[in-house]
Amino acid sequence: MTSEITLFVNPVAGRGRGARAAQPAAHALREAGYGVRTVVGEDAADALARARQAVDSGTGALVAVGGDGMVSLALQAVAGTDTPLGVVAVGTGNDFARVNGLPVRDAAAAGTGIAEALRDGRSRALDLGRTGERWFGTVLASGFDSRVNDRGNRMRWPVGRFRYDLAMLAELAALRPIPYRVTFDDAPERQIEATLIAVGNGSSYGGGMRICADAVMDDGLFDVCVVGPCSRTTLLRVFPRVYRGTHPSHPVVTVHRAARVRLDVDPAQGVTGYADGERIGPLPLVAETVSKAVRLLV
Repeated sequence: MTSEITLFVNPVAGRGRGARAAQPAAHALREAGYGVRTVVGEDAADALARARQAVDSGTGALVAVGGDGMVSLALQAVAGTDTPLGVVAVGTGNDFARVNGLPVRDAAAAGTGIAEALRDGRSRALDLGRTGERWFGTVLASGFDSRVNDRGNRMRWPVGRFRYDLAMLAELAALRPIPYRVTFDDAPERQIEATLIAVGNGSSYGGGMRICADAVMDDGLFDVCVVGPCSRTTLLRVFPRVYRGTHPSHPVVTVHRAARVRLDVDPAQGVTGYADGERIGPLPLVAETVSKAVRLLV
């Protein structure tokens, strides 16, 4: 491991904040005596290949500069290695940073904190979720919320957040329960009708929605939030409570804890999974916790 630190930058994160944030973060690291190398890929695959090369070459840390999507990409490079992860959170949601008490949209403070953590050897070993070859830090989501994402991603108009608001309204109009087949650890498969199922390594997704409110990232277990069959009116009543993390007290919500979760549906249901906000693919999916899979600079 060397004193050279790799900044892994998404220049378009947060409507351009990623490119601007790299400068104060790099300045803070250089002031602390570290060399800084910046990696910006031509696309996600190229960026990940460059990040993995930096990790293989013994970089002192990989620092993700951007939003949750960039953190997710960085996790694919550092998970299961000795290379620590730093986060300069300047995206839209920043759930990974919020959950771990890191600065949000303050690149100078984040850079200074990373430099001090490196100097003092201060890091926190975190669990990660893994589905197939894909690692995730916060939440694997399926059901109503993944259908909103699918619909929003298909829409070409309008642009920005309003597109997903319209997608949510459209999915509310088509709301129906999904017949899941769910397996927790080695227990028998269960038939569960649900509006959505969220598998949480961390507690929040979507920019502060605490869907798995009590999940912690170093206990070796997922918190699995199941929102059962409900009417549009009930879903709209439960939804605001997700931001406060009080929704588990509602009768339509149940929470399970497990280290391994399998989610399956009939293919005709067309249900996909999203992890850390990124599309993984159609169900069935198996998510497993991997203890102490990454070292986060804190």
